[in-house]
Amino acid sequence: MAASSVSCLLLLFLISGLSAASKEILVGGKVDAWKIPSSSSDFLNQWAQRSRFQVGDHLVWKYEGGKDSVLRVGREDYANCSTSNPIKVYNDGNTKVKLDHPGPFYFISGAKGHCEKGQKLIVVVMTPRGTNTGISNAPSPAPSQNLEGGPAPSPTSTATPLKTCGLLILAVFVAMWVF
Repeated sequence: MAASSVSCLLLLFLISGLSAASKEILVGGKVDAWKIPSSSSDFLNQWAQRSRFQVGDHLVWKYEGGKDSVLRVGREDYANCSTSNPIKVYNDGNTKVKLDHPGPFYFISGAKGHCEKGQKLIVVVMTPRGTNTGISNAPSPAPSQNLEGGPAPSPTSTATPLKTCGLLILAVFVAMWVF
């Protein structure tokens, strides 16, 4: 029985590792998305708001190198379209940026006047699950009592360890699809 429990835990660990694999995400969802928007729409930020970004994911930009660039900037430089003090400059036409921490990432075009015309992007990376958020857990409930006033008997399970492991694996797969 102990061996099957260990096997079940090992299998769950491997499955959860697969779900946590980083992804490469094409900015805007298409090759030619990094350009001045054709209208006053905020297409790139609308796309980013509909997407889920995780720590470890990579953003990928495809654009004409030498004619445009991607600048990672701070919040104020993003708001002001300031290209004078970027955190990082990318100009190879095939930019790949790792999202290495939770929170906002700010990007603007380095081409003169492009940011002012709407070529900019904010990506918010989600905090990984299971990290301490500073919120304490609620206390555990008191043990239940039966009608005679004594503690309730412990529930018994007739499920075999293999059946329990299968149900646990199914729950992990469902959670992966939902989130």
